[in-house]
Amino acid sequence: MLLVVSIALVIMRDLFAVAMLTGIYSLLSACFFMLQDAVDVAFTEAAVGAGITTVLFLATMSQVGRNERKAKNKPWLALAVCTVVAALLIYASADMPRYGDPNAPVHTHVAPRYINDSPNEVGPPNMVTSVLSSYRGYDTLGETGVVFTAGVGVLLLLGPGLRRRYRKDVVDSKEGGENAE
Repeated sequence: MLLVVSIALVIMRDLFAVAMLTGIYSLLSACFFMLQDAVDVAFTEAAVGAGITTVLFLATMSQVGRNERKAKNKPWLALAVCTVVAALLIYASADMPRYGDPNAPVHTHVAPRYINDSPNEVGPPNMVTSVLSSYRGYDTLGETGVVFTAGVGVLLLLGPGLRRRYRKDVVDSKEGGENAE
């Protein structure tokens, strides 16, 4: 399903349909994360990917219009860079341990340390809470910073148009109010 939605995203030219498909892609990703028992990642993907990002896409679309403009040039350089990066990621993933391998470093070093040391180091009896709030605290802070930066970036991009529209509405309402008296 993720592959079908991603192909549809590339083919579509209607920006509203693209915004909805990105939300669907995020929900499918959240379902995939749930199947992998990564509930915290699934929740974040559903909230940020399907929720906030879709709203930001729709807000942006209200400023730029519904249809994609025809490209004046062919972005061959961008396609080449994406292809090289994809090839490097696939090459690098060949060095990863197999999924579910009990001898993988995460199962022999990281997980036992969290299980054995988190009650004394952090305190909460729930191990997931201690991992997310303490061991991965900076990671969570970083994710929050990324979401905040993305939101500020969209507001800055939309800002001039929103300010002009707001000023025009204020001037029109003042002129209408003075004429009414």
